[in-house]
Amino acid sequence: YYITNNLRKYRLAMSVDWTALNAKLPTEKTGAAKKKRQELFKAMDAGNGILSLAEVDKGIRDVLKIDEIFDAKPAIMRAFQIAKQRGVSKRGAMGDDYIEFVEFRFFLLSLRQYFEYWAAFSRTDEDNDKRISLEEFKSAQPMMELWVGEIGDIEGEFNKIDTNGGGQILFDEFCAWAIKKNLDLEDDDDNIVVE
Repeated sequence: YYITNNLRKYRLAMSVDWTALNAKLPTEKTGAAKKKRQELFKAMDAGNGILSLAEVDKGIRDVLKIDEIFDAKPAIMRAFQIAKQRGVSKRGAMGDDYIEFVEFRFFLLSLRQYFEYWAAFSRTDEDNDKRISLEEFKSAQPMMELWVGEIGDIEGEFNKIDTNGGGQILFDEFCAWAIKKNLDLEDDDDNIVVE
């Protein structure tokens, strides 16, 4: 198990084809991209016009066929949670727990972004325990500075990120920091439409 997880982490860190990944996420504001989103949504939907987390998860594996993202459950969860809260549902309270088509483009954009954060988090989490210790954070400083710029007081920065005071940085905490710092991996393809 440990070897398998480390191998997956290594593959994630070293071999994401960002251009191919972006090509599978039709986020542009064009008629062709909207049609592709409609097709994807319909292929993921169980027939009720809304997507549950389970449908999204299965759709990433079976429809989009993006194994790297399918294995990044925290990124999927963050993207799903933020997308379903994007607007007030036309279906009443029940719809607020699901993604409707009007939220789907935002979900795809969020999925791409949170997957980038997951890749950065995974590269920093040396022991693959889904937490970043102070030692791991210090060790990753040169790499992280490529993504966010200079980090002066590394321990102070760690403590700012660790908002729950648990002595470890969790993925949610890392995401909040990454958003504030405008984290951008040095090796990803930023050619994705976000308008």
